[in-house]
Amino acid sequence: MNESTPALLLLFGGTSGERRVSVASAQNVSTLFSQAKTWFWTPDGRVVVCERAALLAHKKPFEEDFAPTDEGSLGTFASIEVALDHLRAREPDCVVLLCLHGGTGEDGTIQRLCEARDLAYTGSDSAASAKAFDKVLAKSIVRAAGGRVAESVVLPPDDVIAARAAIEEIVSEHGRAVVKPVADGSSVGLFHARTLEDARTIAEEVASRGVAYLCEAFVSGPELTVGVAQTDSGEARVLCASEVRLDPGRVFDFEGKYLGKGTIELTPAEQPAPIVRAAEDLALLAHNALGCEGYTRTDVIVSERGAVFLETNTLPGLTKASFIPQQVAAKGEELGDFLRTHIRLALARRDRDRAARTAR
Repeated sequence: MNESTPALLLLFGGTSGERRVSVASAQNVSTLFSQAKTWFWTPDGRVVVCERAALLAHKKPFEEDFAPTDEGSLGTFASIEVALDHLRAREPDCVVLLCLHGGTGEDGTIQRLCEARDLAYTGSDSAASAKAFDKVLAKSIVRAAGGRVAESVVLPPDDVIAARAAIEEIVSEHGRAVVKPVADGSSVGLFHARTLEDARTIAEEVASRGVAYLCEAFVSGPELTVGVAQTDSGEARVLCASEVRLDPGRVFDFEGKYLGKGTIELTPAEQPAPIVRAAEDLALLAHNALGCEGYTRTDVIVSERGAVFLETNTLPGLTKASFIPQQVAAKGEELGDFLRTHIRLALARRDRDRAARTAR
């Protein structure tokens, strides 16, 4: 960091099932901003001010929970609200670089808390974050904007019989179904139904989890994931498309994404130009239709009928193995410079919002 770089705070962890990915993202980002403060939002809601060395010393972040010891801690706040109140009082011009993924880190919650305190933060605002995180709402918005989406149905909560019937109908009509939480990411809690027997097993599992699930028709075709990012001018641009290839019988689950089991990731995608272009166009459409800012990553399958929208992630991974860093490198750019752009955008949005409030 140099003198012109604002004070930075890396916020990572969180209460979602993606907190291990968040730790790995923070490890990678902290190597780029060595003077940034590192705050770990614990699963029980506290915030631990931790030593950067303790973060970097944590091994196997995708497999083992991060739990800073007293030796690696510089203090603890009772809650995220208390922590942000402290930041607002002591360092109001600090930029919160969000290394959170999923749950209250990506559904608009942390964004609303920062907005209420006039704190600058990276990524999309609270409204766009909430829209994108709700897969049902996101699909309806993208479809209304002209994007193609897969047929889907929200499964009745706590009703195994109705959920089974809904899954069976999709499987019978389309040959295969994907069952996933309405609000979650990183392929956490993802199921594939290939038979009617699968439908029964999955319905029972889903009903026991107590969260809303979506059953979506499986779409066959190349699977691409496309990064979109704002420039300093605020205009959204495509980074590039990456391709996911699966071993026979495998699905792109958590182990495939982060442990490299049964998958090959290709950046840039090795598909014909029309297929890549279709995926990139749809990702840009989704980013803009949802009102996203910062950087996003949209998952797309290009079927025989065209590109099909799956979902948009408003805080995609920043780990060494994540797609956004891969795509930034493929553009010939440095991740640190890329993130500095988004730090500037965070400050510009805060100043813009501050001016709008003053004008009212």
